Amino acid sequence: MGDGSVTPRFGNMKALLGLVAGAGASYGLYKLISGGSFKRNKKSAANESAGVRGSSQPSEVALQPGSLLARVSGLDVVCPRPVDVASGEIIHQSPGNMEPQHLKMLLSCLQNRNNPPDRCRILLTLGNSAAFTVNQNLIREFEGIHIVAGFLSDPVAEVRVQTLNALNNLCMNIQNQEQIKVYVPQVLELIEMSPVNSDLQLGALRLLTNLSVTDKHQHLLKKSITLLLSLLVVSSEALQVQAVKVLVNLSSNPDMMDDIVQAQAPASVMLLFDSRTAPAVLLRLLTFAGNLKAWRPSAQVANELRRKQDCLFRVMLDESSQLHSRLVQLLSHPDVEIQSQVARILT
Repeated sequence: MGDGSVTPRFGNMKALLGLVAGAGASYGLYKLISGGSFKRNKKSAANESAGVRGSSQPSEVALQPGSLLARVSGLDVVCPRPVDVASGEIIHQSPGNMEPQHLKMLLSCLQNRNNPPDRCRILLTLGNSAAFTVNQNLIREFEGIHIVAGFLSDPVAEVRVQTLNALNNLCMNIQNQEQIKVYVPQVLELIEMSPVNSDLQLGALRLLTNLSVTDKHQHLLKKSITLLLSLLVVSSEALQVQAVKVLVNLSSNPDMMDDIVQAQAPASVMLLFDSRTAPAVLLRLLTFAGNLKAWRPSAQVANELRRKQDCLFRVMLDESSQLHSRLVQLLSHPDVEIQSQVARILT
C-alpha cells in the first residue's frame, strides 16, 4: 500500500521536476450506472438516474456475532445505541444482496469507530457493495456519500485509500456524481500532496477518471492539466495509464481544448512517444494526440499560443514540435494496433 507520509505540495514537485507536464485523456469508456446501465454517446452524454429519498442519517445499531458486518467485514464491532432494525444472521451474503438496514449499520459504525483497521474494513465493505446500482442509490439516500467522503482527510493513508475506492464505485452513478463533484478540489490536493506512485494517487486518479467520463463535470479539472501531464512523465505504468485516461476524457470535449493546449508542459512529454513506452500507455497517448491534432485553431489563436512559453501547443502541435517525426518512427512498432493508431493520426 501507499506510504502513509505526506510529502510537500505539488509546487515543490514542480520545482524538482522542472515543471514536467503532459496531456492525455482516457478511453474513459466507463458505463455510469444510474438505475441501470446506459451508453454514452460519442461526446460522453450523461443520463439521469432516479432515486427515492430515504432517511437522512443512519442509526447506530448493536452488532451480533455472525451478523453481516462481522461476516463480510471481519469486524468485532459494537455500536452504542441499538435500533429496531436487526442485522440478522446472513451466511454467504453477497454485497449485491445487502438490505437497507445493513448499509445503515455500516455507515453508523463507520462514524463511531476510531480504529483505523476497522474503518478500512467498513469502507472496503461499503465500496464492494457500491458496485451495485441499488446500493449506490441507497447509500446516497442515507447521506452516506458525505459520511464516506469525510474520511478523505483521515490522518491514516490506508483509510484515505479505501475512502477513494468507495467513492470511485459510488461515482458510477449520475446522481451520486452531483454530490461527489464537490470533493474534486480535495481529491486533487491528495494527488499533489501524496508520494508519487502511491495508492493514494492511483485511487484519486481512478475517481477522476469516472467523474470525467461525461462532459458535465470536466470543467472542474481545468486547473489540473499540468498536474496530470506532470504525473504522466514521472510515474509508474499504472499511474501513467490512469493519468492519460483522464486526459483523453478531457480532450474528447472540444470545450476543454483551449485549457488543454495552454497548459504548461515539458518537452520531455515527447519522449513518451517511443517504442520503449508501455503499449497500454502509448495507445492512450496516441488517442490523446489524435484528439489534439483534430483541433483546428485559427491563425490568430495559433500565433497567440506560440507566444506562451512551454505550453502544450508548442510542445505537441506547433510546426517546431517533434511529434511528427516521432510518430513516423512508431510506424514500425511491433504492435499492430499502435501502428494503426499512428497511421490514422498521420493521414
